[in-house]
Amino acid sequence: MLFIMPLMLPLITFWVIPFICSVYISFTDWDYISPSYHFVGFENYQYMLEDSDFHQALLNTFWFSLGVVIPTVGLGLIFALLLHKNFSGSQFYRAVIFSPWITPTVAVSIVWSWVFETKGGLLNGLLTALHIAPVPWLENGNSAMVAVIIVTVWQAIGWTMLFYISALNKIPVSLFEASLIDGCSPLTRFFKITLPLISPTSFFLVIVNMVTAVQAFDQFQILTQGGPGGTTRTLLYLFYQQAFEQYNMGPAAATSLIILLITGVLTLLNTLMGKRWVFF
Repeated sequence: MLFIMPLMLPLITFWVIPFICSVYISFTDWDYISPSYHFVGFENYQYMLEDSDFHQALLNTFWFSLGVVIPTVGLGLIFALLLHKNFSGSQFYRAVIFSPWITPTVAVSIVWSWVFETKGGLLNGLLTALHIAPVPWLENGNSAMVAVIIVTVWQAIGWTMLFYISALNKIPVSLFEASLIDGCSPLTRFFKITLPLISPTSFFLVIVNMVTAVQAFDQFQILTQGGPGGTTRTLLYLFYQQAFEQYNMGPAAATSLIILLITGVLTLLNTLMGKRWVFF
């Protein structure tokens, strides 16, 4: 206990106690400012389940997570296959692809907001040069979510790539040598050897990237502020608006617990499934 107490004290102070307070607030009508409030039971949860904004935010979170996870894992694997062997310049390419991950999301989002700017933006400038009509990337509901997904995927590919490189380098070389003797094609080796042996890493990356997508906030705040018309409002951004724009701390706390429940289920799933594999 003496050894773990220095670590437990910050955890209890900054996580356990605030979590208990958040659960309590979710059963009240506290407005974030007034010293007085009333206990309303499950009204906030009932309101949340009947609220169209919550339904839209939940659906947006699902599509955003799906749109981020699939290309991030797919492109991360492609880059890992290209760069997992050491050759001249491989370390430089890895560093370049990984660099967006260590760059603050706010800074990344600001740069991409200039890229997606309707008038004078880099992307629309390229489209104009190709005689294609400019696209209002961040002002149109159909393209705004795509723009945020592009930014998130671009930032996460490098981190995913490094995990895959580590997994690929731990596959026994003897398996590939045996497949060459048997006359297997590169495609067969990939589907019969590489893909099955890195499947634990793939599952881990899918879950972790999904949790990260559910908790995404900075890029939405900088690029779209949940708009236009709520088309990019995710659960976390809905929580932010409820708490710090509308001052409805009760529904906001209830929304935050739903987010915690989703991430907790994903983490538990990752832990249980991880016991079935030996991670490479």
